[in-house]
Amino acid sequence: MRLRLVPQETNFDFFRFRKVTFGASVVAMIASLLIWALVGLNFGIDFLGGTTIRTESTQAVDVGAYRDALQPLGLGDVVISEVFDPTFAPDQNVAQVRIQAQEGAEAVTPETILAVEEALRNVDPSISFPSVESVGPKVSGELIWTAILAVAASLAAILVYIWLRFEWQFSIGAIAALVHDVVLTIGIFSLLQIRFDLATIAAILTIIGYSINDTVVLFDRLRENLIKYKKTPLQEVMNLSTNETLSRTLMTSGTTLLALIALLVLGGDVIRGFVFAITWGVIVGTYSSVYVAKNVVLMLGIDRDPKKPSDAGTQFADVDA
Repeated sequence: MRLRLVPQETNFDFFRFRKVTFGASVVAMIASLLIWALVGLNFGIDFLGGTTIRTESTQAVDVGAYRDALQPLGLGDVVISEVFDPTFAPDQNVAQVRIQAQEGAEAVTPETILAVEEALRNVDPSISFPSVESVGPKVSGELIWTAILAVAASLAAILVYIWLRFEWQFSIGAIAALVHDVVLTIGIFSLLQIRFDLATIAAILTIIGYSINDTVVLFDRLRENLIKYKKTPLQEVMNLSTNETLSRTLMTSGTTLLALIALLVLGGDVIRGFVFAITWGVIVGTYSSVYVAKNVVLMLGIDRDPKKPSDAGTQFADVDA
């Protein structure tokens, strides 16, 4: 007895409201860009430069008292935030103290870190400091450009691959879906002010890989059906292809989400931003494969001249993956 999330044969009309779904995607992208521009991202220490001190205590975190204790040190911008996690013990109170990079210095000096720790001990004698992370301004600037180049290079490589593997219309659709996923991920991070660091960039690259895999599976079935049903309207062939791969899509996304949700709930605050980004990416990536990538291909159209030989379903159909 086999488990099925969907019936073996389905006939859902995925393009019945294609103008509404595609319009909603465009609006969501514009809104994400506006939120990004107006609110900005909550950059982690990787991109801002400076030092993050993690504290742990058996007493409740008093952010105001911590701030008052550090104010005489003249450290500039200091951000203190309490860390909540369901895996913490009842007497485990954790906070993060973020200190901006000091002018003329690559990182906060050891003497300054000792002064911060001593000031916090005066407020809470039971406090301990499990970790201290420092990144210089020059290194953080290089990391930003490296992250941008990594994302851009991955998109460019995928563009070329899809163009060779299928037709240029497919590559434009695939890139549009990936840009949609990346922009919406950045938008949700800006809206919720979730820490954006190198782990988030790794998550975005993972999202790109996951989303393009789902898109390629749909495109591959579409290409086969374009050869098989040469006289059937393009929209109907797309609908048929999506229905034929629906079970595979839901099984893949569903099992991935089961693991991600477990990590999101039980994985701890250290990896929460990374796991949230991938969880969000799996959801929007599955959506964009149908409602963005294929909508773009449908709008661009495909040359389906019936006089072409039967293996002309794609410009480069004979290129191996």
